[in-house]
Amino acid sequence: MLAVTPKQMSIIEEKSEKLGVSKKELMINAGSKLAELITQCSARENGTPPEETSIVFLAGSGNNGGDCYVAAEKLIYKGFNVTVVNLVKAPKTELAQEMFAKLPDKVKKVTGYRSENIEAAIEAAELDYMTIQDKDVSSLKNKKELTPVERLLLREKQRMTDVKAAIVSADILVDGVFGTGYRGELENDIKAIFSIGTGAYKIALDIPSGGDSVKGTVSPGTFKADETLCLGFVKFGMSQYPLRKYCGKFTIADIGIPHKACDVSGEGRGYTRLDRNSLAGFPPRREKDAHKGNFGSVLVIAGSSSMRGAAAFAVQGALRTGAGLVRLVSVEKCIDTVSVLAPEATYIEAECDDYGYMLFDSSKGPILDALEKAKAVVIGPGMGVTNDTKEILRFVVQNAEIPVVIDADGINCIAEDIEILMNKKSEIIITPHTGEMARLLQCDTKMINDNRVTVVEKYAEKYGITVVLKGAGTLIADANHTAANHTGNPGMSRGGSGDILAGMIASVAAQGYHTFDAACAGVYMHGLAGDAAAEKYGQEAMLPRDIVDSISDAFRILKEKQSQKI
Repeated sequence: MLAVTPKQMSIIEEKSEKLGVSKKELMINAGSKLAELITQCSARENGTPPEETSIVFLAGSGNNGGDCYVAAEKLIYKGFNVTVVNLVKAPKTELAQEMFAKLPDKVKKVTGYRSENIEAAIEAAELDYMTIQDKDVSSLKNKKELTPVERLLLREKQRMTDVKAAIVSADILVDGVFGTGYRGELENDIKAIFSIGTGAYKIALDIPSGGDSVKGTVSPGTFKADETLCLGFVKFGMSQYPLRKYCGKFTIADIGIPHKACDVSGEGRGYTRLDRNSLAGFPPRREKDAHKGNFGSVLVIAGSSSMRGAAAFAVQGALRTGAGLVRLVSVEKCIDTVSVLAPEATYIEAECDDYGYMLFDSSKGPILDALEKAKAVVIGPGMGVTNDTKEILRFVVQNAEIPVVIDADGINCIAEDIEILMNKKSEIIITPHTGEMARLLQCDTKMINDNRVTVVEKYAEKYGITVVLKGAGTLIADANHTAANHTGNPGMSRGGSGDILAGMIASVAAQGYHTFDAACAGVYMHGLAGDAAAEKYGQEAMLPRDIVDSISDAFRILKEKQSQKI
């Protein structure tokens, strides 16, 4: 599914206008879709007739406000009680002004913002309506003569009283204050208004106000919606946390954008929210005369005497995702364990040091021979970080002419010696979680969490690799594309889950898919398997082994989704 940035959406709107669908038509279509959604929500959530239902729009001064005015006009003629609260300023764009002027008198209008004169006076007097108590208002109202400051206090309190009364009365509350271009922190007024307690069903128009539609971050006090109506396309930042938590469920509205206008290739980085259509062509068709050689061979270099499960999960992930052959290079104790769990794989024993980690000198010959026979490599899970394992990783990166998936301790080896990435010979995929990404960048995890999209894109561009930044809303990026995943659940937050993912990605790559596409398919299927496992065992009780066992369910679900015509 195409996801867009604000800049790309502006380009799409400009193209739409050139193709004969004006911005005014798009606004009318958007408002109409919003009115339809509100009507549906009213019937579903309230079950009361329109004349007993209160719809309140919190409108901004731009075109988001214009969309609200269009919806308000349509709903008033359906019999709903409609209130429009202008929160920021009076409508300022030409289209918003036109739509506001068309509002019938039956629509109640509340001015929820300060005039510029009052704003300046309030600031000069250092006043704050939130410090004004009700008893103060009562005493002011009883005074015969008011000072200028007292008049300001009273006017401010009345303004907020009107806004609060409208919100409290709402059965459905619509946020159309700020659009997808918003950045920064919400003002105290807006925060206070968004925090007013209400039992209303909350709808955000395009994006919850206060959210960053590129990064997925939120300002304190961001509007928290039960549902977000996305106009035309999902905005990419809405795939990321914490913003994702504020969106509720997504509904995507077709607002009449011509199909030709939707092509934003060549307009900067391409963005995708992974779905069944993103995986068109996967899994590959299995002809009746196919054999194991048709589906690729995966080499797994992983494990140690004390970390055997990681290797087992990587091997099983690769096997279950369709690879024809899987071979593990590891120490004897690890192979003894993995061969019981995955007898379908083959094994190459590596000598180990006194602590059970692989040695380099005696392993490089067998590894080089195995690389020549493989179609993709996984290296790192449970391998440990020693001088020898770092040399093994360096050797693989410098000699492999096939896709290399670097996970877990492989990433930790890179963090200690970034030069390993500088001499790559083939396509590289790294799969860090937040902590590992922080180690790569030598920063704290907060910086990563606050800048997930930027981090993954810049790192991919700098080193010419594909980066899979794991977590809720896992991100996949190469030099030109970024994708976000929505499958998966918190039950997958257990040691071992990432090892399975590394094996799955390598398996897809071994079957002939481009590294970025392989990473996307592996991530989506991994999450889908996790969802299937959670359905069977519950998020609390599910284990990584259940994810492995549920990969077959993931393929079944994917094929069912792909066969759907909608």
